[in-house]
Amino acid sequence: MALRVSRYFFTVIFFIMNILHTSDWHIGKRLMDRERLPEQIAALDEIVRICETRDVDLVLVAGDVFDTFMPSADAEEVFFRAVKRMAGQRRAVVLISGNHDDGVRLAASAPLAAEEGIYLFGSGRDVMPMGGARGVHAVASGEGYVVIGNERGEQVYINALPYPNEARLKEEKTEESYTDKLRRYIARGEAGFSGGMPHLLLSHLFVAGGSVSESERDIDLGGARAVPPALFDGFDYVALGHLHKPQKFGERVRYSGSLLQYSFDEQAKKQVVLLHTDGTDISCEEIPLTAGKRLVRLEEEDAERAAELLRQYEGAFVELTLRLKAPLTSSETQMLRAANEGLVSLIVRTQGAEGLPVVRRSTLSDKELFREYYRSVYGEDPADDLVTAFLELLEEEA
Repeated sequence: MALRVSRYFFTVIFFIMNILHTSDWHIGKRLMDRERLPEQIAALDEIVRICETRDVDLVLVAGDVFDTFMPSADAEEVFFRAVKRMAGQRRAVVLISGNHDDGVRLAASAPLAAEEGIYLFGSGRDVMPMGGARGVHAVASGEGYVVIGNERGEQVYINALPYPNEARLKEEKTEESYTDKLRRYIARGEAGFSGGMPHLLLSHLFVAGGSVSESERDIDLGGARAVPPALFDGFDYVALGHLHKPQKFGERVRYSGSLLQYSFDEQAKKQVVLLHTDGTDISCEEIPLTAGKRLVRLEEEDAERAAELLRQYEGAFVELTLRLKAPLTSSETQMLRAANEGLVSLIVRTQGAEGLPVVRRSTLSDKELFREYYRSVYGEDPADDLVTAFLELLEEEA
């Protein structure tokens, strides 16, 4: 807030900064055998339009920009084009790595990216270069934080914590709890904060009580990696990535959700969150995203009725479960495929097999895959401590 004083009256001018929160783009992610890069491009274009029409100053990207550690050249090209357009001529973009991203690789171009107003945090110990030639740019930076200022003089403090685990932060395992480690990691990014501006945390974490979808890995390791919302006390807003369903813990701790529907159990609603700062006060507005195909889960007990049902969802990706008294014939299968080219998963359950579990490995979590493999080799369930050790080892390799 700026205060202008004259001899006769007082005029109070409020400077407002608009900040857009998005996450979990998963550029390059497919749905079984279906390419989704054109949908991802369309959704990123939609975010660029929101930035332009809503006078956005700053874009926060809360991790998982790619779907794999080694994205394709096409996926990387889509990413760099998108963030450059989001930054535009005057905006800034602050981006952290998620558990699907190679933080070192992602942040390798940080010195060049900063010249375009794009600030990339890969490890949690990054220090951003300054970028003073642009309208919105970094005015201060240190280990794990950056202060972004605009032409009107308003500033915002961002504590930037990429997906945190010991391997990425080059720490030895100790008896310290994960919550205590997170408290220490967050404190490291507070070194430059002295008040007087909006105080934000940007991270990629699993908050206890969060709703997980099928497209995500078994991310909480039985609860060991879940952190309590109280960990974020003191922040004006916490911009999170990791969970694909938009959700919030109060008004100030939010997951913006993924760019597209990436599994059939996710709700069709996708969004970004637009923050409006007024001094140190922050209000939130949810802006829906409309790009991308809808994912629909259907069930039927008759092949012909199922074909009619499929025709009602043209343009969507469909998972269809059929509960039949006899096996599906080849002609019925062809009929169903012809009814909707978006049919990507056809699950047939006959009456005699209703009592048997149906296993689709593509939807199993790492924990479930390990348990299934162990049972196939040893004929019994693995001990819980063995499962935990396996998941922790897998987490170190991520």
